[in-house]
Amino acid sequence: MLNGLNLKFDPFPFLYTERLILRSITKNDASDLFLLRSDKKIMQFISRPIAVSLNDALDYINKIEQSLKENYGITWAISLKNNNALIGTIGFWRIESEHYRAEIGYMLSKDFHGTGVMNEAIRTVLDYGFNVMKLHSVEADVDPRNKSSIKLLEKNNFVREAYLKENYFFNGEFLDTLIFSLLVQNFKPS
Repeated sequence: MLNGLNLKFDPFPFLYTERLILRSITKNDASDLFLLRSDKKIMQFISRPIAVSLNDALDYINKIEQSLKENYGITWAISLKNNNALIGTIGFWRIESEHYRAEIGYMLSKDFHGTGVMNEAIRTVLDYGFNVMKLHSVEADVDPRNKSSIKLLEKNNFVREAYLKENYFFNGEFLDTLIFSLLVQNFKPS
């Protein structure tokens, strides 16, 4: 009988693709993370406050480290194999161990949009989630205006489950949310 996920992220699981290293995020990544989280174009569909100082990035890193310690979230820095700079992030958060489910989230530097980097990263992270963490399903909550993210999810066999009208209040307005899901049996490893 299943009793839920038994997660341990120590030691941190480094993941590798053809072009990328998915590694732990450290305080040394604060300036690169600040550049991402302070960029209005990158943050336009992420309903979180824009970073206004390096301290905002450090606070975010502390949250990532806390979720990792308590095994309810894991976030990887996306770096190129030939350059350790953080160019994006990807991870599982809001892990529901008793339901074998987690939500995936990601962001990427504008310099790498349209290069296939995020597709490479998401396939590797999903493989880890289903085959190592033993997730049964992965959820993605998306702003319906984020056509690139929707395309990425659909390319990786996520299915739209719901369209929630004005379910989220952020920056003085009610926003809609699309919910996508991928079940383990529909995951196609590369």
